[in-house]
This record gives sequence, structure tokens and C-alpha cells, in this order.
Amino acid sequence: MHLLFFSRSPTYNDAYTYSRQQDLRRDKALRITKEQAEENRAQVLNTATKLFLEKGYDGIAVAELMQAAGFTHGGFYNHFNSKETLARAATVNAFQKRATAMAKAEDLEGHLRLYISDLHIDRPDEGCPAAALSSDAARASPELKSIFADGIEAMIVSLEKRLQSEGMRAPRTRRQLAITLLTKMTGTIGLARAVPANHKLRSEILETGLKGALKEAAAAISASKNT
Repeated sequence: MHLLFFSRSPTYNDAYTYSRQQDLRRDKALRITKEQAEENRAQVLNTATKLFLEKGYDGIAVAELMQAAGFTHGGFYNHFNSKETLARAATVNAFQKRATAMAKAEDLEGHLRLYISDLHIDRPDEGCPAAALSSDAARASPELKSIFADGIEAMIVSLEKRLQSEGMRAPRTRRQLAITLLTKMTGTIGLARAVPANHKLRSEILETGLKGALKEAAAAISASKNT
């Protein structure tokens, strides 16, 4: 309890000032609490994104996920209604993070080399959900599948833009090639991850997949310029 001591009788202005100060303190406390809650939610979301990419949607329980994020199991429902809700948010987050990473490539070749790489194979927790979670998404709810479809579509559009900057003018041809390249990209990463790291087949898959994607892209771009 806060007590006011006056050397004179309190006035209306004194009471108003004290009330206003209390309001400001309360607003600041609420703001700090809200900011902390947002930070905690982001921590849970980013942890879930990494763990889902590494272990799959069904590969980790909520209790384990919360422990990894540094919180108790009971705190989960302060941020998400269910694991399904978290999975949807984490999928959006994963696609956005991958798009940001891929935007660093200077051109189409750089885009393909950045994606079809040892680093991408070795770090599924920081990689592409299309390569890591497609089989999981195939068994997921319609809502989660819809989110997954949006992420894949964004990847196709990104590749279309790369192809357009390379001189490929026909929209239909660009889209067909973008889809073809995306299947090669995700398929290469998925197969390579299924092979032990020290097995020579892994490097063969990676090298062949990359060369095939680069060769097909170059041939299609060259043909488009000659039509």
C-alpha cells in the first residue's frame, strides 16, 4: 500500500497527480509484461520451428519442446491453443526464414548452389520445410496442408523471378521450369539426408542433383532466348 503524507491538507490536484502516477506505473508494468509475453512466444515458436524441421511434427512432444525452449509444460497454453496451432505457425515461420536465406543468392545459379549444398543437408533445423517436412505434411490436417501449399507456391514464385531475370520471358514456361527445379532441389536434399554422412552415395546424389538442375535450367533459358 502506498501512503501519502502531506504537510498540508491534500487538494484535488494532489489526488489527481497521485492517481496519474499510479496509472503510469501500472501501464509500464503491463507493457513490460506484454513485451515479455511476446518474447516468450517467439522463443517457443523459434524453438518449435527448429525441432519440427529436425524431428518432424510428430517427432517431439509439447513437454520436450517447452523444455528445450526453457519453459514449463504448463506455460505452453499461454501462447498456443494446441500443438496443431503451433505447427501451423512454425511452418509459416520456417518458410519465411528459408525465403530470407535464399534471398541472399545473387542469381539463379547461386540460388541452386545455396539450396543443394552440404550445409543444407547437415542442418535440417535451419533448412527448408519443403525438403524436411513434405512427408509429414502429407499426413497433416487440411489446414496445415494449405499453409504448406502457400509456402511451396512462394518458393515457385521466387524461382520464377530468378528465371525471368535470366531472360526467360514466357510465363507458362517459367512456371513449369520453376516447379521442375523445385522438385529436383527438394528431392536431392531429401535423398541425400537419407544416406549416412560418410557414405559416398550421399555426395553422388548431391553432385548429380546440382549438376542436373543447373544443366536443365541453362538449357531451358538458352532455348527460350532463341525462340
